[in-house]
Parts: sequence; C-alpha cells; structure tokens
Amino acid sequence: MALAGCSGDSPDGVSAAQAKVTAKEKAVTEAETAATAAAAEFCSASTTYVTAIDRYGDVLNATAPTVGDVTDAGSDLEEPGKDALEAASEVVESREALTAAEQELAEAQAELAAAQASAAGTTPSAVPSSEAPSPTPTPASVTRVQEAEAELAAAQAGITDQTPLAQASEQFNAAAVALEMAWLQLIGDSGCLSDAQQDKAATAVSSYTKTLQQALADAGYYEGKVDGVYGPATVAAVQALQKANGLPQTGTLDKATEQALRSELAAKGGAAAQEETASTAAVQQTLKLAGYWDGPVDGQWTEELTAALESLQKDLGVKVTGTVDAATIAALEKAIAELGATPSPIPTPSPTGSPQPSATS
Repeated sequence: MALAGCSGDSPDGVSAAQAKVTAKEKAVTEAETAATAAAAEFCSASTTYVTAIDRYGDVLNATAPTVGDVTDAGSDLEEPGKDALEAASEVVESREALTAAEQELAEAQAELAAAQASAAGTTPSAVPSSEAPSPTPTPASVTRVQEAEAELAAAQAGITDQTPLAQASEQFNAAAVALEMAWLQLIGDSGCLSDAQQDKAATAVSSYTKTLQQALADAGYYEGKVDGVYGPATVAAVQALQKANGLPQTGTLDKATEQALRSELAAKGGAAAQEETASTAAVQQTLKLAGYWDGPVDGQWTEELTAALESLQKDLGVKVTGTVDAATIAALEKAIAELGATPSPIPTPSPTGSPQPSATS
C-alpha cells in the first residue's frame, strides 16, 4: 500500500493529472480569448485599410488630380496599411499560441486517462480531439496581398513629377484596385464576414463577374463559360484587353480598363453596343430630369456623365461610385416617391451590357 501510494497510479496521481488538465483547459480558454480579440482587431484594421484604398481611388477619378497628388497620396495608406499588417501578424501569433495550448491540453488529457485507467485496472479510452480552429488567412490570399502591396509601391515609385497625368492615374489606380481586391479576398478568407454577409458578397461578385465575362466575350476577349467565377480565364481575358489598349496588365477591372471595354463594345456595334447605348441614354435622361445633367442624351458614357452621377449619389447620401448600383437605384426611387415625381428609372446592368459596377465597389 505504501508503494502504491507513491506511484502515479494512486488517487493522488489521478488528482495531479486532473489538476494539470484543469490548468491546461484554462490556458486554452485564455488563448481562445486572445485569438478572438486578435481576429476582431484584424477585421477592423483591414476594413479601415480597404476603405482608405477605396477612398484614394475615388480621389483619382472624382477630382482632377495632379501628378504631385498621385505621388503624395500614397502616404494616406501608410498608417492604416501598417496597422492592418501588424494586426495580421497578431492573428498568426495568437493562432500559433492557441494551437500549442490545445496540444498541451490533449497531452494532459491523455495523461489523465492513463492515470485513471491504471488506477482502475482498465484500458484507457481514447481522448476526443479538440474542435477545429476558426478560419485563418489562406496562403494564397496572403501571398496575393503581399504581391499587390509590392505592385502598389512599385507603381508609386515609378511616378515622378515628369510622368504624364493620364499615365500616372492609370498606373496608380490599377495598382490600388488590385490591392483592394486582394485585401477583400483576404478579409473573406479570414472569417471577418458573417455567413449572411459572405453569401451576399458571393452573390454580388458572381453577378458582377457574369456581366464582365459577357462583355469580354462580346468584345472578343473571352471564350469561356459565363459562370460568374473570376478565374484564370477571366483574368487572362482582362489582361488581353489591357494589353491591347496599352494599360497595366493587372487582370482586374480598373477605371481605365472599364472605359477601354466600353469603347471597344461601342466600336464593334451590334446588339451589345446598342444595349449599352440605350442603357447609357436612359441614365442621361434620368439625370437630366433630376437636374444633374445638361449634356446631350446620346448614349455616350463620358467622364462628365460619371461626375454627374457622382453628384447625384452624394446628394442621395449613398456611396459615391460613379456607377449605377443597387444602392443608388433604391435611394433614387425613394427620393422620387417622396417628391411625387416620375422620371425614367435608371436601368440595372444586364448580362449582355458592359459592366456597370465599378472595380472598387
């Protein structure tokens, strides 16, 4: 009995193993709390950064920037970008700490099971595995963000006071759009969106991509299936369009690329061009009736028409995108109902027209 009392198989040994399990369970709880806090901070910081990137893109397209503005504006992204990257590092460290704590708990539970079985003279039962960890950034999305950050830095470094304004705007806008899309993908992969938000975003992206794919097909750049998946074939088609028009080949639809696609569709004529012209004319007519457009109703989309639409969006209190989106249509319909007016409705983009949503929306 004395010898048994000194062994790890005694009630005292079981108690010690149980105490160790309790301590490890507390450590896991603390690690989970830290990981949750780090994830929340990352979601907040990365969202702020994306907003800064998008706001910078609006500056390039909603105002008349100088080359100096393009050169200096990158500083607006430095602080939120630094915060987002630091928050991402905290997420990685907290997840590593949680994994280590869960492993130590599993080992302690195994020791307890062995002690209990030895004391009872039975075979220890299997210890259930711990729950799967919460979503973490995938290597692909993290790598793409790193590449996009480098591309933006390179674009900014390549712009001097001697760079033509149009070229500077195209280069920096293209890099900013690509970076924003990379971060949006990372945010989604990191579990920052609720299931409902994730479903809504997936639906919006699919609808937008189908419209883009059809427009690229009409312009002769896309031969794949119009399936709403922004995959390699769609990226290659956008890059081909960009190459043909002397634009940065990012594979993402920035402002200059969208304008090039519109121009090519118009030049080709046919049903696609006719529908695009009719859709644009309807936008012009609506803005004219609302007092925001004094130009011709000719179905030609110009920078002046974009500015007029942005003015309307600003007054309606919706996000200023310069494109016809669901929020603008809803706000306009509400304003019309309140005023009792009945101007022609702004049409939503159809699958056969050129893409109306902006690349940063």
